Amino acid sequence: MDEKDREIIQLLQNGFPLEPEPFAWIGDKLWIDEVAVISRLARLSQEGTIRYLGTFFDSRKLGYQGTLAAMDVAPGQVELVADVMNGIPQVTHNYLRDGQPNIWFTVLARDEAEMKGIMEQIRTRTGVSDIKLFPSRRHFKIRTDMA
Repeated sequence: MDEKDREIIQLLQNGFPLEPEPFAWIGDKLWIDEVAVISRLARLSQEGTIRYLGTFFDSRKLGYQGTLAAMDVAPGQVELVADVMNGIPQVTHNYLRDGQPNIWFTVLARDEAEMKGIMEQIRTRTGVSDIKLFPSRRHFKIRTDMA
């Protein structure tokens, strides 16, 4: 990643330009052309530096509820459980951690009934019956701007 890549990311972290040609607008700000902006973003995405380029909505304001959850999975079952989790659209993140529980994930559901159904689906498909839930009490949003 070079300085131009960092400048593009910084502009995007501060807000996607609501312009008819947003990538040309970014290019104008950074003295490069639209094609260069798009190709740089494509490369950063392919390399995994950028995982998502799009909008994030405040799910609570849309009536959704979310929770952090965790479960302990035997080492030989981690890949199977990860595959199950990756196939459930309402699981927004899942990751392996050291210690117990070792699989942590977040779920976003329309209501409590859907949340219960998702948890039951996870229990059934993974064979893990004990899922610990940690619903949020307060909402924190941490800025990720690059320094």
